Amino acid sequence: MNDRKVPVRRRDFLKTTGAAVAAPYLLPAGTMTSAANEKLTIGCIGIGGMGGAHLRDMKARMDRGQVNVAAVCDVDERRLENASRTAGPQADVYRDYRYVLQRDDIDAVILSTPDHWHAQQTVHAAECGKHVYVEKPACCTIGEGKAMLEACRRARIAVQVGTQGLSHPESYLAHRYLVNGNIGQVRQVDCWHYPTPAGGTQPDGAPPPDIDWDLWLGPLRWRPFNPGYLHGVFRWMMESGGGQIRDRGAHVMSLPMYWLEAVGTGPVSVEATGEFPRRGLWDSAVHMNVTYTFQDPDWVLTWNQPGRRVPPEERDGSEPGGRITLPGFGAVFTGTDGTFTNWGHGLWSERKARQWEPGPGDRDVYRSPGHKEDWFDAIKTGRKPIADIELGVDVAILTILGNLSLLLRRKLAWDQSKREIVGDEQARRLMARPERYPYAI
Repeated sequence: MNDRKVPVRRRDFLKTTGAAVAAPYLLPAGTMTSAANEKLTIGCIGIGGMGGAHLRDMKARMDRGQVNVAAVCDVDERRLENASRTAGPQADVYRDYRYVLQRDDIDAVILSTPDHWHAQQTVHAAECGKHVYVEKPACCTIGEGKAMLEACRRARIAVQVGTQGLSHPESYLAHRYLVNGNIGQVRQVDCWHYPTPAGGTQPDGAPPPDIDWDLWLGPLRWRPFNPGYLHGVFRWMMESGGGQIRDRGAHVMSLPMYWLEAVGTGPVSVEATGEFPRRGLWDSAVHMNVTYTFQDPDWVLTWNQPGRRVPPEERDGSEPGGRITLPGFGAVFTGTDGTFTNWGHGLWSERKARQWEPGPGDRDVYRSPGHKEDWFDAIKTGRKPIADIELGVDVAILTILGNLSLLLRRKLAWDQSKREIVGDEQARRLMARPERYPYAI
């Protein structure tokens, strides 16, 4: 195995894209060299869609002297070309993420790869002692989530999951409003969302020459290339995504878990109904309703696709949150003394929460300075970030359990203390899946 540490410059990379790339070794944890108060050196892995937005944000921060952007990585050659121009000549270019992780000078990585890569790359980054910002959902299987928790705790790194709505100003207002009992004891939270699309009807074929298809698949079983698998639409496949419940559900369900201070807890049972597509490659549920029952304290969380949509508040655009532009999903909190509505994924809170003024005896809550700023501060201070890996994994598990219940057409019992399905051996076998070498964790 080649233990190459020489960075691949863009001009060299273009000459070798058709050649096989030897797999680098992974360094042991604890190799990070920068002190906590120094400028962080960042590697961006996955630079399309959200990854491109993260890269542009990091480049702007670098221009302000806040960070260094040392590497960009993607399996798509065209995206790498754009990323190289965006990042600048100081950033080395890679197709294989493991070359980024083996670099001693990189302190932290931003992972914006497809969902089926999140767990593997987070675990490998933890093993290399890198701090991690990973897009949601955290994992695709329960086994992956447990591996992430173990690796990140052992490495003692700061991991921020990309549920950015938790850091929005109106998320703070909602959290403060709810914990001070303004709607009494919350008994139920109903999330609504529009259906998952059906599609993926094109035939298999040869992958485009600018995409490393085998590396895109990574830990997944090998299958022929099909344009219905990428880019973006991977999330409508159960293997690589899991549908709306795992995409937006990871955002929306993070809110009650954090605002109701239920991090570390889980349901005792999960029951789903719904229907799957009748044609095409995309196999995640088109419609679904899931009920999660929690105990001690007793409350119920539901995912409803499409569910009962609450019309957005009229806003004049003068407030910091602006007009509500994503009213197609959100959540209604029902308490013993009233209700509260949030639209989007933490971005827009009902007017009564925005206008509520705390009194002398009321409790304040943490106000995030921004999702990236919160992550940077966690790296420097050693505290947990607002969307810590435990929250991210447990919310991802909620989405996974919903899908498993629908696949099996029955209620599942859950033991949060072990993070395991109980009393159903068939369901237990679906908590993990085989992974291809050498990407397994």
